[in-house]
Amino acid sequence: MGLTWKKEHLDTVLVPSGLLIMLGYHLFLLHRHLKLPHTTTMGHDNHYRGAWVEKMMQVESKDRSQALTVINTNISAAFNLSSISLVLSSLIGAWIGTSSDTTFTSKLIYGNTSTSVIAIKHISLLICFLVAFASFVQSARCYVHSNFLITMPNADIPMTLVQKAVVSGSNFWSVGMRAFYFATPLLLWVFGPIPMFVSSVVMVVVSYNLDWNSTPLLPFPPAEGRGREILKNISQEITAMIEHHGRP
Repeated sequence: MGLTWKKEHLDTVLVPSGLLIMLGYHLFLLHRHLKLPHTTTMGHDNHYRGAWVEKMMQVESKDRSQALTVINTNISAAFNLSSISLVLSSLIGAWIGTSSDTTFTSKLIYGNTSTSVIAIKHISLLICFLVAFASFVQSARCYVHSNFLITMPNADIPMTLVQKAVVSGSNFWSVGMRAFYFATPLLLWVFGPIPMFVSSVVMVVVSYNLDWNSTPLLPFPPAEGRGREILKNISQEITAMIEHHGRP
């Protein structure tokens, strides 16, 4: 006798397929980011963050208040998102502890509604939110470290150290956001495997349009000629003032 198709089999087919689609896309994105970073949005943003650090390090440490404002804004955002992730993790934990079979889970969901599958759904969501929490905390840590480096007076801090701290904070931020992206299909899995699979495909399509960059990178060359011209004009103005006041 052949196997009888049951709605519980949808979870076995669609859920792994959706996860493989999202995982495969992100592995391809990671490979592209490591090999051709300028073709991805992350590499594009990291290039400009590195250029921003380079320009800010050319300013005296006492005049870097603008840089501190930008970094402190990122720190606040990272802490806010880490708090949201922790709250969501707590809610999922409470949900696991109080979940039970209801009319909604047993009749309205077209898929596997067994207790073990429901527990897997909740635990998967919990893992995503915990990864997001850890990533945002690490992002804040990197930004705080760059804050210390930028404000250090009377010290020749290598620019690459500050760039590494800022770019690392940005990368951890991206990992935290990706954990949220993964949590979205898993959250829809609560309503059945079909919404989960559809949301996985939609998420990959939307992410593809957002993750690829076709804009050429700007080189941001040092403004040496402009600086010399400004100094030359200032010198000429001072000379003219001295000659003017020196006349009888």
